[in-house]
Amino acid sequence: MSRVHGLTELFQMPKRQNIGLIRPLVHELHAYVPGEQPKIKGLIKLNTNENPYPPSPRVLKAVKAAVDGRLRLYPNPTAQVLREKLAKLHGCRAENIIIGNGSDELLAMAVRAFVEPATTEGTRRRTASASSRRRLQTVQYFHPSYSLYPVLADIHGAAKNAVALNTNFTLPSVRELEQGGRWDFHAALTFVTTPNAPSGRGYSTAALEKLCRAMKGVVVLDEAYVDFAGENALKLAMKYPHVIVSRTFSKAYSLCFQRVGYFVGNAELIAALDKIRDSYNVNGLGQVAAVTTLEDLAYYRVNFRKIISTREELSRALTRLGFRVLPSETNFILAQPPGTVLSAARGKSPRSRQDAGGTLDAKDWLQKLREKKILVRWFNQPEIKNFLRITIGTPAEAEALVRAVKAILR
Repeated sequence: MSRVHGLTELFQMPKRQNIGLIRPLVHELHAYVPGEQPKIKGLIKLNTNENPYPPSPRVLKAVKAAVDGRLRLYPNPTAQVLREKLAKLHGCRAENIIIGNGSDELLAMAVRAFVEPATTEGTRRRTASASSRRRLQTVQYFHPSYSLYPVLADIHGAAKNAVALNTNFTLPSVRELEQGGRWDFHAALTFVTTPNAPSGRGYSTAALEKLCRAMKGVVVLDEAYVDFAGENALKLAMKYPHVIVSRTFSKAYSLCFQRVGYFVGNAELIAALDKIRDSYNVNGLGQVAAVTTLEDLAYYRVNFRKIISTREELSRALTRLGFRVLPSETNFILAQPPGTVLSAARGKSPRSRQDAGGTLDAKDWLQKLREKKILVRWFNQPEIKNFLRITIGTPAEAEALVRAVKAILR
C-alpha cells in the first residue's frame, strides 16, 4: 500500500471512531450560528447588522499605508496606543481598558475569568453550600438577547440562568426580578445587552444603574449598538467596581472585517482579564484602523444620524403596510409581518397557504424577500419567531425593501 493511499483510507474512517477523542462537553455543544454571508450576487444584505457606509477615507488610507514591511512583525501585544486613545475619549486610564479580537473574545474571556466551571470545584469552594457553589458557576442573562451568551457558558461548562424580559422585551425592574424568583442577584457573571438585540429596545441608564447596584457578581453591559441610542451607561463602569461596559468597532464604525472590541471597567477586573488574554490577540491592521477611526469621529457621527433617520422612516413605512415594528435604538428593527397563518393552511407551501386563504408567517416572509433579492434574518425562537430582524441599510436599500414588501402583499 502506498503512503498516500494509506492516508486517504485513514481520513475516510467513520467519524464515530473519533468520538472518544473529543471531550463529552464539546461533543454535545450547539455552536453559535452567525448570520448568513451569501455568495449570491445582487442581494441587498440586511441580515447581519453591518454598517451600510464604508469606513472613513482616512481609515482606508491608514490601513493601506500599513501594508508594508510591518506585516512580518508582531503587533503591539496590548494595543497600547489604542487603549490610550480610548482612555482619553472616555475619561479614564489605559488600565481601565482591554482590547479584544472583537468584543466576542472579551465576552468569552469574562466567562473564563469570573465563572467557575460547574464540573470542577476548587479547594476553596468545597466548604461552600450548594447554592453558593451554584452562584459561582452561573452565567446569567435575559432572553431573548445575544445568542452567543449560552454558547459561551456551555463551552466553559458553566451553569446558565436565562430570565425572560417583560412583554414587548422591556427590562424588568429590580422589584419585578425579586418577585419573579428566578433572577440570581449573586450570579458570578451577568450579561445585559443594552440596547437589546434582537429586539432593538433601549434601556435607560437609570434602570441599568438600579440593576447593577443590586447585583453582587460581575455585570457586563454589552453596548454593541449604543452609538445608535439616546444614552449610554459608560459611567456605571467607572462608578461600580463590579461593572464592565463592552463596546465594539464593528457595528457603528464599519470595521467588522478587522474584529476590534474593548471592555471598560475597574482596573482590577481588567488586569484579571489580561492574565488570560491570548498574546498578540488584536492584529496590527485592526489596531491601525481603530486608532485612525478615533481621529475622525465626526465622519462616523454623520453616518449615525443617517442610519437613525433611515431607521425611523423605514419603521413608519412598514407600520403603514401593516407591520408591527418595535421601537429601536439600534441599527436594525424587529418587525412582525401583518396577519397570521391559518391553522388549516399550516404545513403547506407559502403559495398554497395564500391560495387557501391564509397569510404568510415570518419564516415565509424571509423566503419571499430572498426571492426578491433582499436578505433579512429570522430566528426560530418562541419569543421572536413571528418577527423579522431587519438591518438598516442605505435609504435606497430601505426603499427597495418597501417596494418588495408591497409586491408580496399584492
